[in-house]
Amino acid sequence: MRIAAAAISLAAVPSLTTLGWDEDWAEAFAPFAKEGLVPGRVIREHRGRYRVLTEGGEVVGTASGRMRLDALGKSDLPGVGDWVALRPPSADGRAYVQAVVPRRSSFKRRAAGDENVEQVLASNVDTVFLVSGLDHDFNPRRIERYVVLAWESGARPVVVLNKSDLRADFDDCRREIEALAPGVTVLAISTREPESLAVLDPYLRPGRTVGLLGSSGVGKSTLLNRLLGEDVQTTRAVRETDQRGRHTTTSRHLFILPSGALVIDTPGMRELQLWESDDGLAATFDDVESLAARCRFRDCTHEAEPGCAVREAAEAGTLPTERLDSFRKLKGELRHLAVKTDQGAASDQRRRWRTIHKAAKKHKPRG
Repeated sequence: MRIAAAAISLAAVPSLTTLGWDEDWAEAFAPFAKEGLVPGRVIREHRGRYRVLTEGGEVVGTASGRMRLDALGKSDLPGVGDWVALRPPSADGRAYVQAVVPRRSSFKRRAAGDENVEQVLASNVDTVFLVSGLDHDFNPRRIERYVVLAWESGARPVVVLNKSDLRADFDDCRREIEALAPGVTVLAISTREPESLAVLDPYLRPGRTVGLLGSSGVGKSTLLNRLLGEDVQTTRAVRETDQRGRHTTTSRHLFILPSGALVIDTPGMRELQLWESDDGLAATFDDVESLAARCRFRDCTHEAEPGCAVREAAEAGTLPTERLDSFRKLKGELRHLAVKTDQGAASDQRRRWRTIHKAAKKHKPRG
């Protein structure tokens, strides 16, 4: 496979510094080093097998039995971008991941489907490129949702509006996104015009990690190919009817660019559900939060309470009504998620105690 060959070419790593290792990582790893473990960074994960780059080269490993036992969920297991502590490969060449070094940043969402499960998309990312197409699929509300999760991750969000060659008013689109994402840099590029990609250079420095996130069809794979200078990711044309694309990237990968920067590519997402994003919501809707501080009631929902400064601003036209509607929708989604999470935790606890009581009854001494 073309992708596998590209990933294997990363094995010749002169030092961990190339992968983003620094003094802070070394300090965080010190307890693991005392146990004789070695550090490595996960560049790909597939069905419980991890391709990890270490100072000695690339190894393929799995999570140790202890690690799988202690994990409370999938998010506790290694993911692409994670620094991990490895038991050095044995004579049979197998390596075992003993622990994940505490993450600096983690881009998370609620996994698609009905199950209330956290999914980690990329870890230890310095900057998140939130890629959106400027074609018929341009959707400011979706970008707003991406920005919320990006702020929550701990990484710096940068909105990248691709396909600027398709519309003359791309500057108006850029200003629209700047208005709904205060403090976030918004850049317009076209992968068909290589010179336009120069605006990304300040974020693509040696040892820095960038995550590529966005819906299918926005051009993430093409952008990665341009940055790498070769075609390592398959690309497909979007449908003419709705400008949507099919998934061309099916798993997450970490690549090293010629500039020395690291890029984590992720599959296009058709469904982006929030996960514990209160801080991200506050950062994205800083204007709403500032107004809320003047509401009569501290727990104001900005629906029908008297003395609501947020609603008054919307009625006066100083706060766009669609922005307030979006805030309410996302806030309501987070409240619903919190209830489901609490109910799930309570259910798990009840099941645990039923198991304990059953076992105690079974082994109760007969008198």
